[in-house]
Amino acid sequence: MLLRIHPDNPGERQLKIIVDCLHQGGVIIYPTDTVYGLGCDITRIKAVDRVAQIKGIRREKANFSFICSDFSQLSGYSRPIPNPVFKMMRRALPGPYTFILNANNEVPHFFQSRKKTVGIRIPDHKVPVQIVERLGNPIMTTSIHHEDEVIDYLTDPEYIYEKFHKLVDIVIDSGHCGNIPSTIIDCSRETPVVVRHGKGDPDILLF
Repeated sequence: MLLRIHPDNPGERQLKIIVDCLHQGGVIIYPTDTVYGLGCDITRIKAVDRVAQIKGIRREKANFSFICSDFSQLSGYSRPIPNPVFKMMRRALPGPYTFILNANNEVPHFFQSRKKTVGIRIPDHKVPVQIVERLGNPIMTTSIHHEDEVIDYLTDPEYIYEKFHKLVDIVIDSGHCGNIPSTIIDCSRETPVVVRHGKGDPDILLF
């Protein structure tokens, strides 16, 4: 299904369709403030396996992240965050950043890396945030790539639908997204480290 939804004022009917799909173990492609994402309900392991299969990777080797709706939800999946790091995240989020945090026991074991960490995002985009609010728990997120090495990320939802409609349950059309991914900051160690420079400003690291 190609489901059109307004990026700034998502309709309740469309949101319900999406949330019902996720509750049933569906896989969706959705917009963010960076690139279009591929994901599912984090509690549905079969859906997570479908995403890994679409990406062509083993779930155990994947670095999937969570999209959370707010800091309250975010804190439910991480160990206590040091105050300087928390202040930095407050400045950065919602925004185009992924923060790698030390995971707590609420993170499903199949998401935790060997280092027991989890990547978490709060995007500055109403569609994924409102989906998560209504779902009641985070959705998994991973980016989708173009075969062309020059064009790293797919930006046109209609083209995305043509390419993926047989593999996913819903492609959400909220207009074109960008083709620059999030900046990834590893906060699992004593000193935060930028591990990928993306759309976000790495100067956010300055305390």
